[in-house]
Amino acid sequence: MTTASGYRNRNGQVVVRRTELPGNDHLQRIYVLRCEKCSAQYGANGCDIHLRRCPHCDAGQPGLDFGHAD
Repeated sequence: MTTASGYRNRNGQVVVRRTELPGNDHLQRIYVLRCEKCSAQYGANGCDIHLRRCPHCDAGQPGLDFGHAD
């Protein structure tokens, strides 16, 4: 399952955890992803995890704000 903690997509983005924050797509939650290459962490909709690229080192779309929420 692409939303499971530890899931790694083909672009080297790893799911760290789910938050309870709403995403910016219908019925989505924000998940925290970490880039294996540069270790940047950023938020993404659950439905986007499989295709995300790092917004810091791989020209991916900007991440969603997840603050310090759980």
